[in-house]
Amino acid sequence: MVCVCVCSLRCCWELWGSSDPHSYGHERPERSPALHHRFANSAHQLSPCPPVPSRPRRPEAREGSEQRSRGHAHGEAHHEAHLHSVEAAGLRLPVRAHGHGHLQHTHTHTHTHGSQAQPRGRGGAAPCSPVSFPRPCTGCGAARLLCARFLPPRGGSRRRHREHGPMGAGRVRAGSATGGPGRAGPVPGGLLTRVAVSAGPRGDGGGALRPLYLDVQATTPLDPRVLDRMLPYLTGCYGNPHSRTHAYGWESEAATERARRQVADLIGADPREIIFTSGATESNNMAIKGVARFYKSRKKHIITTQTEHKCVLDSCRSLEAEGFQITYLPVQKNGLIDLKELEAAFQPDTSLVSVMAVNNEIGVKQPIGDIGEICRSRKVFFHTDAAQAVGKIPLDVNDLKIDLMSISGHKIYGPKGVGAIYVRRRPRVRLEPLQSGGGQERGLRSGTVPTPLAVGLGAACEVAQEEMEYDHKRISQLAERLVTKIMSEVPDVVMNGDREHRYPGCVNLSFAYVEGESLLMALKDVALSSGSACTSASLEPSYVLRAIGADEDLAHSSIRFGIGRFTTEEEIDYTVQKCIQHVKRLREMSPLWEMVQDGIDLKSIKWSQH
Repeated sequence: MVCVCVCSLRCCWELWGSSDPHSYGHERPERSPALHHRFANSAHQLSPCPPVPSRPRRPEAREGSEQRSRGHAHGEAHHEAHLHSVEAAGLRLPVRAHGHGHLQHTHTHTHTHGSQAQPRGRGGAAPCSPVSFPRPCTGCGAARLLCARFLPPRGGSRRRHREHGPMGAGRVRAGSATGGPGRAGPVPGGLLTRVAVSAGPRGDGGGALRPLYLDVQATTPLDPRVLDRMLPYLTGCYGNPHSRTHAYGWESEAATERARRQVADLIGADPREIIFTSGATESNNMAIKGVARFYKSRKKHIITTQTEHKCVLDSCRSLEAEGFQITYLPVQKNGLIDLKELEAAFQPDTSLVSVMAVNNEIGVKQPIGDIGEICRSRKVFFHTDAAQAVGKIPLDVNDLKIDLMSISGHKIYGPKGVGAIYVRRRPRVRLEPLQSGGGQERGLRSGTVPTPLAVGLGAACEVAQEEMEYDHKRISQLAERLVTKIMSEVPDVVMNGDREHRYPGCVNLSFAYVEGESLLMALKDVALSSGSACTSASLEPSYVLRAIGADEDLAHSSIRFGIGRFTTEEEIDYTVQKCIQHVKRLREMSPLWEMVQDGIDLKSIKWSQH
């Protein structure tokens, strides 16, 4: 990709007649200006870590540069942006095309967003400085797109710039109906923008139409504030954090340790107790297999529940093949475990109890504090899979008596491919490493720590800590709005899981007499799921719903609604409207629904097989 400066005819003619080459007509500023590129309909300021030396300027170039036209001279900063756009193209970053329509032959030029007109010109008034435009967005600090108060969209009329959300979400960081001052909220037309605008596979807005996203339990969009923190370590600061002999390694190590502190602060831990991993799946494997194998000479019993994530259940099954005894506790109809059954399950050789903090399918919150107290009193280690809880509900590992905790980056608006495990130091928890190598991460997880991903995880934890109270309140309101409207319009709808002890952003509803897969296909304008993303390829009903005693027909008709930080009221209302419409339509096509309307008890029918 090459960015070409198309100047005015007069400008090009004068430069052609000048003895000064075009490349030396611009003086590169000592401070590298912002790199303007379009990524998911937002622009971010990329500042390389090492200072970029200024380009030497030939003495004979001064005479030729004085002969440039006024339009070209006043656009010096604009051409510098082009220079860095070329650098962006070299990095294969998406670059937003922009022309020279704003370079007018006048003495004033309104360039920044909402700013007053500034005089331009070489002898007297200072030209438009690269430092003057990108003004950071009020909410996330990301640099705004180049050029002024209007942006020309692709193939459309000029529209007023709106501060960005992920993937052109049509949101503003200003007061709104749902957001309040300085918060994310909807704008008029935000829903249409969310539905119709696609970042595309290259992030240039050229993709097909995309649905609304209500599946945040599967993954969350990357928060722009997190991306801003990551970008320098994807380009300029590329050192290995384990290299101790030069500045590249030192700066990467400093960034990694800062991220470690940010993760620790979110859960009330010591930074030395945080081990970076590739995600919650690896963290769960490390916790369960590591503790079991280290203490196997004395203790060979583990307690878990039937509604854990698949990676926990599969880890326990692999340990059973190694001779360990596993107790799978049942859950009650509301999805919570019975603490009396937990106490009765302990054995003298129990080494570990693993219970998920917030369930990824039905959103119930287990009594983590009570479980921690029971485990501590019996001197048994307590592990919790907190991938769906960290950053969303307050967690303190010391107050809750947690010994091991699994954390995932992409569930808290951070990057994919990174996570962490908390391993308590006092009383010390010993693990047997799963992989061998250079002994990084206290010898528990060998391998080079990916600095950009670790920085992204730390930034996501820091943002989550700042936004947790507001996000929880707002998501609770949106969840109540969705459930109330659907249940008031559609009969025979069941909410799976406890109504009180739950995280509000995960709503699992079963629509009786409707096939869940058919409803998902009908709701093609909304990205939803019928359960865990890790088992979505299977047509079998969710094992979590079967564990809570749901009928098989209701288990087949369940839909999970995931509400997150960037969800708007318009999206909830649109989803409710479409859901009600298609449930009614599918029920009208169902003979079972017709039989129920006629007063026939379906459970009394004996179905014959042919």
